[in-house]
Amino acid sequence: MALTLKEEDAADWVYRGEGAVNLVLAYAGSSPSFIGKVIRLRKAPKNGLEAKGVSVRNSIALTPQERILWKDVDQLISSSDKEIVGQLYVEHVMKPLLGSNYVDAGTHILVTREFLELVEKNVTDQRPVWRVDAAQVDTHCDFGLLMSDHSLFAHGSPRPSPCISVEIKPKCGFLPFSRFISEGNASKRRITRFEMHQILKLHQGEISRLSEYNPLDLFSGSTERIQKAIKGLLITPQNNFRVFLNGSLILGGLGGVAKNTDVCIAQKFEDELKSVIEVDDGLCTENLLNLVTEALQKSGVLDKLLEVQKLDSVDIEGVIHAYYNITSEQCMVCKELSEEQAKIYASLHSASFDESLRIVKDYLIAATAKDCSLMLCFRPRNEEDSGLVYNNVYLESTKQTFDFKVYFIDLDLKRLSKVRDYYELDKKIVSRYRQKIKMDRGRNEVTGLKACNGVS
Repeated sequence: MALTLKEEDAADWVYRGEGAVNLVLAYAGSSPSFIGKVIRLRKAPKNGLEAKGVSVRNSIALTPQERILWKDVDQLISSSDKEIVGQLYVEHVMKPLLGSNYVDAGTHILVTREFLELVEKNVTDQRPVWRVDAAQVDTHCDFGLLMSDHSLFAHGSPRPSPCISVEIKPKCGFLPFSRFISEGNASKRRITRFEMHQILKLHQGEISRLSEYNPLDLFSGSTERIQKAIKGLLITPQNNFRVFLNGSLILGGLGGVAKNTDVCIAQKFEDELKSVIEVDDGLCTENLLNLVTEALQKSGVLDKLLEVQKLDSVDIEGVIHAYYNITSEQCMVCKELSEEQAKIYASLHSASFDESLRIVKDYLIAATAKDCSLMLCFRPRNEEDSGLVYNNVYLESTKQTFDFKVYFIDLDLKRLSKVRDYYELDKKIVSRYRQKIKMDRGRNEVTGLKACNGVS
């Protein structure tokens, strides 16, 4: 962390987006050290200790129970800060699982308080209002995470080149098969978590329309189904799909849920793509979908991601019991069950401590894989690029060859304490889904009765 960003550097960093925990800035200046880079800065809740001027740096390192959970990863348990732990987690846990060619763990860089305060001032107007109300840049954290900007190709190629990058949040790509899923929640074995969660989000007003995306299509391996999945994301991007042209957003939202893609948005998007995809008007978007589909299939990244997601083999309904074994607390789930209902979980509570650790650790790793994003970046290839080592795909319809690269991003460490939150959220999601099915049946019955009675 030899480099330090100071107050005078703040103007060179522009808002790229944000999640619940971090703000992402892209470099727009001329320093060779930062060209083609983004920085992730930690946010602080406005009602939290950080916002009141109290440093919580040491208090958010791994807890004693987490140190036991990750005892096999020496680099992780020796760290004393959450952000450093997060970077080490990506480097030493996720990178070996997903492949070193597809994961960039980044490096830490020092930042001054003055830099952070000016960044906060500069980007406030570009952030979604609800994000501004919830959190601000943590001005008490003295470092950020510097990473390559995977929406661009690295500088140093023989020519400046236009590029398109597509960011996808794939979500969970399989239906759970655990025997610990209760009979009342059997719908989880038939309906994707994503679809059920959409119903809850619509009810809560977080989205205006149910997504047309189905993760099972994306992970299917079928060209037709993958294209169908990407079309669904394109129509209803929400916070699961974004497209950049030369690093600038042209579809999707920055830090929030995007508008649905109407005719006007679709036409503007089509026009933006013309500078890269050389095809008749109206066919650029279709060819981009073909590019993304072929790159996903050729790279094999979805197979790698699915394998890691399937480390969750017992579902949260089983994991919660292993969690209580680790914390040595009374199992609050079994407490609410009858003796007969609790029998199904007896094997989990009689498992060894190490087995409970494995179950929970695998679940948290899988949770990272279910919540990460993929960044695919494309640029047309010219003859002078023949010596560059990138994968490529050929578009028959445009007679163009495109270099492409794929990276996993947002591989955040999930905290042990979140297991209870995941369990409660799972209950809410399934409960809301059941309520919707019940209401739909009721409406259908009423409609049927009216039809029988000749009422319109």
